[in-house]
Amino acid sequence: MGAITGRFAPSPSGRIHLGNILCSLLAWLSARQKGGRMVLRIEDLDTVRCPARYARQMEEDLQWLGLTWDEGPGVGGPNGPYEQSLRTALYEEALQALRDSGLIYPCFCTRAELHAASAPHREDGQLLYSGACRSLTPEEAAKRARTRPPAMRLQVPDREIGFVDGHMGPYRENLARDCGDFLLRRSDGMFAYQLAVVVDDAAMGVTEVVRGNDLLDSTPRQLYLYELLGLPAPTFFHGPLLLAPDGRRLSKRNADAGLDDLRERVTPEELLGKLAYLSGFNPGCAPKSAEQLIADFDWAKVPKTDICLPERFL
Repeated sequence: MGAITGRFAPSPSGRIHLGNILCSLLAWLSARQKGGRMVLRIEDLDTVRCPARYARQMEEDLQWLGLTWDEGPGVGGPNGPYEQSLRTALYEEALQALRDSGLIYPCFCTRAELHAASAPHREDGQLLYSGACRSLTPEEAAKRARTRPPAMRLQVPDREIGFVDGHMGPYRENLARDCGDFLLRRSDGMFAYQLAVVVDDAAMGVTEVVRGNDLLDSTPRQLYLYELLGLPAPTFFHGPLLLAPDGRRLSKRNADAGLDDLRERVTPEELLGKLAYLSGFNPGCAPKSAEQLIADFDWAKVPKTDICLPERFL
C-alpha cells in the first residue's frame, strides 16, 4: 500500500458541531494510524451560506482539538487554493471535458416541476430526475435559454456501479434506476458538490475519503465521474452519524451540540475521549488526546449504525 492521504472537507455554514468533530476525528485517526497525511479543504461553493469567518473558526476549532493537517489553509501546499470558491476554473475545465463527450445537457426544469407530485421518487423518498430535458433539440434548448439560464445535468447509463466501503462493506447502485441524471452545475452557475468533490480530491492527491454514511449513496455517482474524467478514485470509509438524544440529525443551523459552550467547560482531551468511547474504540471515558487515540483506533470497533448522544454529553 502506498502513502495514504486523507482529508477534512468541512462546509463552513455555521459553527462546527459534535457530528462534524466525530467525522473529522475518524478521518484523522484512519490516516494517521497508517502513517498518512491530512489535507484540509474548505467546501465553500455557496459563498452566501459559507462566510469566511466560519471557515476561520472551523480551522481554529480543529487546531484546538489537535486534529492537525499537513496541507491546506494556514499551512500551504502544492495543490492550492484550498477553498472551493477559488477553484471554479478547475470545475469549468472538467465540465467542458464532459460537454465535449456529449454526456451532459441543459436542464430548464423549475424547482416546482422537479418536486411535482408526479415526479419519480426512490424507495427512500428521494427525488429522481425524470429526464424531461434530455431529448431537447439544440434549437429548443437555445430558445428556452433566452428566458431561463439552464442547469447542466449528466446523463447516466442503465448500469450498476459498486464498490467495497472500508467500513460499511459492499454497496451497489443502478445509476439510471436509483439515482437518475444528476446536476453538475445549477442554473445560478454554482457547481454541484458531486463534480467539485471529485475534481478536488483527485487534484489534491486524496487516496482515502472518510465521511458520514449519509453520503454513502452519492459514491456511485462520484465513481462514475472519476471514470469519465480518467481520474484515480480514492478508497471510501463511511462512518456513523452522531444524532441528538431524540434521534434528530445534528444541524449547524440549529446550533446543535456546538463548541461554543463546550469549549468553556471541557478540555479537548475530555471531548475526544468521550467521542471515542461512544464510537467504540476508547475502552473508557478517560480523556485522551488525538495522538493518544491513534493506538486505540480500529474501524472494526466503530458502529455501523448511527450513534445517539446521551442527554448530558459532558
